[in-house]
Amino acid sequence: MDKLFERHDDYMEKVPMDFVRGLAGHIDWNLRLIAIKGPKGVGKSTLMQQYIKQHFAPDDRHVLYCSADTSYFTSHSLVDTADMFYKRGGRYLFIDEVHKYDGWSREVKEIYDLHRDLHLVVSGSSLLQINDGQADLSRRLVQYTMPGLSFREFLAMNRIIDIKSVSLDQILKAPNAFCREVKRYCQPLEFFSRYLKEGYYPFYFENQTIYQNLVESVVNYTIDTELTRFRGIEMGSCRKVKALLKVLSQMVPYEVDISKLSKNIGIQRPTTLKYLKNLEEAALIQRLFTDVDSISDLQKPDKILLDNSNLLYTLADTAPEIGTVRETFFCNQLVSAGHKVEYGGLKSGDFRIDNDVIIEVGGKDKGFKQIADEENAYVAADDIDSATTHKIPLWAFGFLY
Repeated sequence: MDKLFERHDDYMEKVPMDFVRGLAGHIDWNLRLIAIKGPKGVGKSTLMQQYIKQHFAPDDRHVLYCSADTSYFTSHSLVDTADMFYKRGGRYLFIDEVHKYDGWSREVKEIYDLHRDLHLVVSGSSLLQINDGQADLSRRLVQYTMPGLSFREFLAMNRIIDIKSVSLDQILKAPNAFCREVKRYCQPLEFFSRYLKEGYYPFYFENQTIYQNLVESVVNYTIDTELTRFRGIEMGSCRKVKALLKVLSQMVPYEVDISKLSKNIGIQRPTTLKYLKNLEEAALIQRLFTDVDSISDLQKPDKILLDNSNLLYTLADTAPEIGTVRETFFCNQLVSAGHKVEYGGLKSGDFRIDNDVIIEVGGKDKGFKQIADEENAYVAADDIDSATTHKIPLWAFGFLY
């Protein structure tokens, strides 16, 4: 236990505090059992450490941060660790990388049931299985999903502008007032193209020169390690999953032809659909449907986008098509902010948001022809910095979280 506290102190001493992600303010930290899920590299560990540093004194032994991905847990169980910590007065236990500990959910349930006034926060992969068949945590655990940086957070971490996030309704109702407020502090278009290429993962601020190499490492780790472990993909099939992702990075995202996609990769159609579902669960792609409420488990998506635009620039052999980049950014920011995003169809706008709002995404000259017959419809246009009633800068949708 003393060794864990020594490591805890090291973590707290080194954690940066100049910027705290917006998700920290949305988590109810008073709950007894919390899981923070998200893809590798988005800052889950940092978020937990920052919360501890903000709310506990440096020598407070009522709180402990540890990682299940350490040698300590090769000879100590989660249950025994929690029990020892509790008996020494501990009341707030943070366990990082919990998905790397076999049988974690059974032991977390046991800890929860045994120690009624112990607060437990765990973090893990996007693919984290909350229940493993023997432990039912669904009634006990509250999950929060952590995406990468929004454009707003990217600007804040660059110390360019730090303003609160806004709701979609605020942007749609008073877009020009919002744009004027942002432009009081900066010219957002000066930084937007950089964010699209290399601003989504927080490790951008640690080493910019090898950023795309680090993004590729995230992709490889997710496929080679997490999909094989949590979704049963055989190691020999990982190459085909990566090939599928590579093809998707070079597609213009119109109608999806699963048969053609399967043929290009050399796999069967059902396998392609399974891989697409797995890649979405791993936060590497977004599958879009015209009616998300009525889809079956392995239904063919109507549109496929990579999860974020940084993945496009990393995986594509040539510069990605700008229309694809714009749609990828828009979809990512809306989904990350908690909105339901559906494919608008060929005869409507690109996206339907929350069953209500139609959005067409394009360049600065994009007109309203595609959405002329829609009542609650807008154009999200790139390369503009001011808004009209129904034409809003694309970058503005990066301030939703």
